[in-house]
Amino acid sequence: MSQDKGPVIRTFHVVCIMTLIVGTITQICEESEFEACMSKNNLTHIPKNLLPTTKSLDVSQNYISELQISDISFLSGLKVLKLSHNRIQRIDLSIFKFNQDLEHLDLSHNQLRKMSCYPVVSLKHLDLSFNDFDVLPICLEFGNLTQLSFLGLSAVKFQPLDLLPIASLHLNYLLLVLGDNYVDENMKENLQVLNTKILHFVFQPNSLFSVQVNISVNTSGCLQLTNIKLNDENCQVFVNFLLGLIRGPTLLNLILNHVETPWTCLVNIFRFLWPRPVEYLNIYNLTIDQKVTEIKFIYPATTLKAVKIEHITKRVFLFSQTVLYRVFSEMNILMLTISDTPLVHMLCPDTRSPFKFLNFSQNVFTDSVFDTCSTLVMLETLILQKNSLKNLFKVSLMTKNMPSLKTLDLSGNSLGIHTHEQNCTWSESIVLLNLSSNVLTESVFRCLPPKVEVLDLHSNRIMNIPEDVTYLESLQELNVAFNSLTDLPGCDTFSSLSALIIDHNLVSHPSTDFFQSCQKIRSMKAGNNPFHCTCELREFIKNTGQLSSDIVWDWPETYKCHYPDPYKGILLKDFHVSPLSCNTTLLIVTIVTSMLVLAATVTFLCLYFDLPWYLRMMCQWTQTRRRTRNIPLEELQRNLQFHAFVSYSELDSAWVKNELLPNLEKENLQICLHERNFVPGKSIVENIISCIEKSYKSIFVLSPNFIQSEWCHYELYFAHHKLFWEGSNNLILILLKPIPENNIPSKYHKLRAVMAQRTYLEWPTEKSKHGLFWANVRAAFNIKLTLTSDYDDAKTLESQEI
Repeated sequence: MSQDKGPVIRTFHVVCIMTLIVGTITQICEESEFEACMSKNNLTHIPKNLLPTTKSLDVSQNYISELQISDISFLSGLKVLKLSHNRIQRIDLSIFKFNQDLEHLDLSHNQLRKMSCYPVVSLKHLDLSFNDFDVLPICLEFGNLTQLSFLGLSAVKFQPLDLLPIASLHLNYLLLVLGDNYVDENMKENLQVLNTKILHFVFQPNSLFSVQVNISVNTSGCLQLTNIKLNDENCQVFVNFLLGLIRGPTLLNLILNHVETPWTCLVNIFRFLWPRPVEYLNIYNLTIDQKVTEIKFIYPATTLKAVKIEHITKRVFLFSQTVLYRVFSEMNILMLTISDTPLVHMLCPDTRSPFKFLNFSQNVFTDSVFDTCSTLVMLETLILQKNSLKNLFKVSLMTKNMPSLKTLDLSGNSLGIHTHEQNCTWSESIVLLNLSSNVLTESVFRCLPPKVEVLDLHSNRIMNIPEDVTYLESLQELNVAFNSLTDLPGCDTFSSLSALIIDHNLVSHPSTDFFQSCQKIRSMKAGNNPFHCTCELREFIKNTGQLSSDIVWDWPETYKCHYPDPYKGILLKDFHVSPLSCNTTLLIVTIVTSMLVLAATVTFLCLYFDLPWYLRMMCQWTQTRRRTRNIPLEELQRNLQFHAFVSYSELDSAWVKNELLPNLEKENLQICLHERNFVPGKSIVENIISCIEKSYKSIFVLSPNFIQSEWCHYELYFAHHKLFWEGSNNLILILLKPIPENNIPSKYHKLRAVMAQRTYLEWPTEKSKHGLFWANVRAAFNIKLTLTSDYDDAKTLESQEI
């Protein structure tokens, strides 16, 4: 792939290098301690505050009218001084005697009339052109400027002897800006300007050419003439002038700038140059006036290889187009360029043509150009960019009689293809085809040369690459930038593809199998696309990031996320997403595993810290408080004498007397115990019933000993009767020790149900849990009750809030 990152049609032409001068400083001026850039600052003199270390000073395009030695003498290291486009009228070169390193001095485009000489031997570039000198400002000292590479001079009057002091210099570029007055001294020997690679004459733009001096130039590089105004009378004067300039060895380039001439004079110039030792003729800004008449001219053998004409303006409108076209179509040269010209057609050569290169860019050619031409059998490169071509099918037919055609440039037209015209007929020799900047759609892939190697389709209207495309097994480079493609093309039909340009499209999810499909890819440019940074893009980023910058151009700068919004603008290389979020199966397995681990961890912690017991106690405490608050006080205090009746086994009496009674009675609770509150003379059953009826709560201390006590059975039975038949909730069960369910008698089936629901309080063995246990017990008595004694003495007891 070419260095400009796209297949390019190379227009071959040879021109002079007019601005690249040996020894010239070409870099852009940047302000520093060594460079001072003061162009266009409205200066009237050189500033005094410059640093002594300054090596380059640009004060061009100001209003400086004179130079003093004090202006620059302190700049002893100065190498470059640009003073062009000022108002200087006189210059004394001795002011530079303290600038021994000065190499570049530009005094062009001033108002210089006089100059005093001084040998500034370090000069490599001296430009005195476009000034007001009467004669050429050439000093005898110029002959000692052995390092001089560029010399620009100007004068109103010109005499050949003026050039004598510089005849022995080895110049690369000599620029002579001449006025209207020329003197011919009829010298017996012509002056020779030796070893000058580029000789450039600039004549007065509004004057007819009138140079009659005989100058012989020994140059092997380039001759350039600017501002040539001719008519039928002075046409021969110009031809004679050319004769003196090119009578030496073979001239590589002849350039004519801004030429105004009649058609007959132009043909005469061609007639003169054709047998001369010139290889490349370039004409820029050609104006043809007067009438275009047919002139019989058979081109003789020539050393000319190429003719290039750019920007032709015609001042005559009624003429035979065939007369004009025939002059160009019959040229017996290898390369012809006629561009930026309103030509509507070009004739096919009458006989077998030697043309190998034709460039007709920026004209108005239509699809009919060369449609029946069979004489361009040697043509290898044809450039028709920026014309009025519209039908690709007709253009393909044009090439069928061009068996040597390799490069075809049709860019910048309005080419399209109709659906019924898909069987295009191309020359099989075409290997490079440029169809960029047209209006082609994806149907173009069914109308391509079968052996094309480089294909440029950028800036069209292509939305996809069809599957049934022409099998392009030779295609190596494909440029489809600036289209509307949504994916990278596969290489099933492009088996040799090694370079792909697909930037500035609509590619959001590039195919993950692109690199597997296109094994021969050695260069790819896919930036500036609206990439969707999702899971599907991970594989493309991975594969692209592993390739070197020589393969993936502009990576990573132009590869950015476009969607979703949180990632918009970030580089693809910085986009990271976990494999877990992109793998559904792995995500489910991970979630399930995490939940199982969490459940196991919570279970372990609950068991280790006995959390269920604490939760159960808190729940019972809350429920007890709610129930006691919802029961009317009148129903609770009916002949009540005790807060609680305690039923327990004698074997558990130690716990009752040492733990239960102290913790309840310290809260001013009246507790009924059978050994101290049973009335003598009454039966045990009567005492049990009486105590239960006179107590707000009935506390049963459950244990295996309780189950074995017969009297406990009676007490539990009566309390059980009150609980389930009267609807009271005043039963408190304290499980002192665990009781196996099969040890509970069957007649206590309701007790079994209550215990199965875990509505009992369980005495904890750990001392740290005792506080919460007693808080739950006290919560059952969190109301005000009026207790009646046996002597009908009333007193009020208040339970504690917890």
